[in-house]
Amino acid sequence: MENLDLLSNDLQVSPQAQSYLMDSARWGKFLAITGFILCGIMMIIAFFIPLFLSQLASSPGMPNGFSQGMKIGIMIVYLILALVLFFPCFYLYKFSVKMQSAVNGVSQENFDESLMNLKSMFKFYGIFTIVILSFYALAFIGGIIAAAIH
Repeated sequence: MENLDLLSNDLQVSPQAQSYLMDSARWGKFLAITGFILCGIMMIIAFFIPLFLSQLASSPGMPNGFSQGMKIGIMIVYLILALVLFFPCFYLYKFSVKMQSAVNGVSQENFDESLMNLKSMFKFYGIFTIVILSFYALAFIGGIIAAAIH
């Protein structure tokens, strides 16, 4: 595969493309900040889950509830989900800030770094999707095996 130089092929960032990039950066920044807030909320909720489940189990008419290990397990799952959500938000935020700097200051270095962060965000989501689909495939195969055994 030959190495193509996009600049020698007259690829240019037109004013319209700059406008699209700036809008993308603004929306990306909004989504990233919202994601950071959701990560924080998930972390706070994670630490209150054991207390909430204990209170729920002590309500009249409710079964015994969850064991201490299950409560801690659910808390750890929430913390892991918050951590997983943090990274794409971080890459999106870095893309947005660098792209705004690149468009406002006409900086090739910031432009390159912003696109590198956008690539990292998509790469993270791609790997995460592969992992989730693999878990689904394993669960499906496990379900078939369990059904065949019984």
